[in-house]
Amino acid sequence: MSISMNSPLTDVRGIGEKNAKLFGRLGIATVEDLLRFYPRSYDYYKDPVLVSNAVPGEVVSLSLGIVGSGTTFHANGKSVTYFTAGNAGGQMRLTFFNQPYLKRALQPGSIHVFRGMLKQHGNGNLYLEQPQIFGPDEYEKLRGTRQPRYPLTQGLKNNLVIRTVRNVLKEVNLDDVPAGTYGAEFLDERTRETLGLISEPRAARAIHFPEDEKEQTEARNRLAFDEFFFFLLNISERQDEEKKRVNPRPMIETADPERLIEQLPYELTNSQKKAWEEIRGDLCSSRLMNRLLQGDVGSGKTILAFLALLLAASNGRQGALMAPTEVLAEQHMQNLSAMKEKYHLRVNPVLLTGSVKGAARREALKKIADGTADVIIGTHALIQEKVNYKDLGLVITDEQHRFGVRQREALSGKGSDVPILVMSATPIPRTLAIILYGDLDVSLLTDMPSNRLKIRNTVLDEGWRNKCFHFILKEIRAGHQAYIVCPAVEESELEGVANVKDYTAALKQAMPDNVTIEALHGRMKPAEKENIMNRFATHEIDILVSTTVIEVGINVPNATVMMVENAERFGLSQLHQLRGRVGRGSAQSYCIFLYGSQIKEKPERLSILEQSTDGFYIAEKDLELRGPGDLFGVRQSGELGFVLADIYRDAGLLKKASDLAAGISRNASRQSGGADRYSALRLRLLHESAKSVDFRTI
Repeated sequence: MSISMNSPLTDVRGIGEKNAKLFGRLGIATVEDLLRFYPRSYDYYKDPVLVSNAVPGEVVSLSLGIVGSGTTFHANGKSVTYFTAGNAGGQMRLTFFNQPYLKRALQPGSIHVFRGMLKQHGNGNLYLEQPQIFGPDEYEKLRGTRQPRYPLTQGLKNNLVIRTVRNVLKEVNLDDVPAGTYGAEFLDERTRETLGLISEPRAARAIHFPEDEKEQTEARNRLAFDEFFFFLLNISERQDEEKKRVNPRPMIETADPERLIEQLPYELTNSQKKAWEEIRGDLCSSRLMNRLLQGDVGSGKTILAFLALLLAASNGRQGALMAPTEVLAEQHMQNLSAMKEKYHLRVNPVLLTGSVKGAARREALKKIADGTADVIIGTHALIQEKVNYKDLGLVITDEQHRFGVRQREALSGKGSDVPILVMSATPIPRTLAIILYGDLDVSLLTDMPSNRLKIRNTVLDEGWRNKCFHFILKEIRAGHQAYIVCPAVEESELEGVANVKDYTAALKQAMPDNVTIEALHGRMKPAEKENIMNRFATHEIDILVSTTVIEVGINVPNATVMMVENAERFGLSQLHQLRGRVGRGSAQSYCIFLYGSQIKEKPERLSILEQSTDGFYIAEKDLELRGPGDLFGVRQSGELGFVLADIYRDAGLLKKASDLAAGISRNASRQSGGADRYSALRLRLLHESAKSVDFRTI
């Protein structure tokens, strides 16, 4: 029976209903599903070595002869069987658990190949625990190969997956699968050579059974490129769709926002003016707004959000502003209420968070439902089922990456075709922004308000700590506050670094009794964290010792010092975000980065923070220096539906995929008549879109 990519797994030789159900637990139902079930790692079957050349701590293969009979004893409810075995390089012990039958299989004088992690006792004796056992001829067939290891489910053995994949690759000719199908090449040879990519059919085979490490890397890179490429093409199509979405009720320009701008005690920066023109233009146009407002900490995003909310209210509509924490939501409410009183704004704001209970909550819900409240500020509480809006006309989310897209859309779903404005203070390199915010138009705030004093930065070794404490105390006595950030919560978490619990106790001993010091970390209950952040915001706390939970969601203009312990443990972008917690008031602010005493010279990467306060420059450097990892506290690759691709480690592939996708989108849009040279690509795009996770549902 011939099989195709769409064939059910039961059509593959050796797979009956029972095994098909095991594969089904992993979402594998068809031949294509199986070929896209990539290995998580590979076993490299090296040449067997002499005992004397084997290195403890490494996976080794040893051809050994059994010396004498095995011995079995029982301990802790299980049997332990061990053998002495050796070759020309010496002898060692082999230990097996609950396998007493091996005494019959491993006869004295018999020779086998044993493979496993080599260990060493304190006395220097070598041993293997539970090694794989191969006959010499059996191992010879595997020698020099890389065998895949797959993520498994209970009952499904790795050997069964390997055997099934081999059978499929024998029966399916990947060089001849239909266009638009996984495995079919969609790039011409010249393009592949320019991009440095192998063919897709070869990659689809080699990802399972690479000949060597080079081919393994080439296969992974090609398939990761494909994931990026089709994701970006999908985004491009979505952008085209977004541009076609009609705003059923465009707003009209009113005098209220301009009147507020005229009364502000400062002038908007050039980029704020440009961004406001774009936001206002979107709200008053026939195209539905779906915009990102991205700017560094302190660049003035909040006032633009207030202007947009004011425009919505002056049009008789409701606007909702969703913040990531209750503290930040309350601060937004306080600031807008103060501006309402000072500038006589025609808005009726209401606060709705998890802490608003009882009669106050019922009253808030009533005002939202009957339209009395035209500006609603809150947290996730804004998207609960019981919240009914009379006429929701604008949705704004603050610190967008702290919300999933699903939450954002749940809020916009409270109204019909609601304009969306998302705000982020996280500076992200262009290539990553394409992935995270590719479906949004972008407004950038690139300059800082003139009334902001530049933060003074310094990088020091921890030997300066006591002098830093004296400086912090001086700032406290001047009426200011300080943050101290540690990388760990408690001593057992990370060895040799500052931890919040011990640090707080030691600091209380070092500081005068009239200095109030509290700890904050992510293991606390949400209500406890909110209480401490509120007390710090109202200056009931002088020094807050915290983990990075204060990176987002707290605005304390009175805080003038940020000191980060073991700064070498953090990414540059995260340190820049932490630095953004100070410098929010009129007083001069300071940021001190302390690095561990084990580091002899000032780390070059930390010097970047002394030299620049440009978040976008720092983000680029962070990506360049760190590579893999979660640089920005944003969604990881797997959450975006990528299996192999990593948006940080594979930034170079992402850039290539982005450039190619953009070029194809431009060329395809210019086509008119004649044969469609992109028809196969469109078929594949439809196929990939159906197979992958829709990033809008995350």
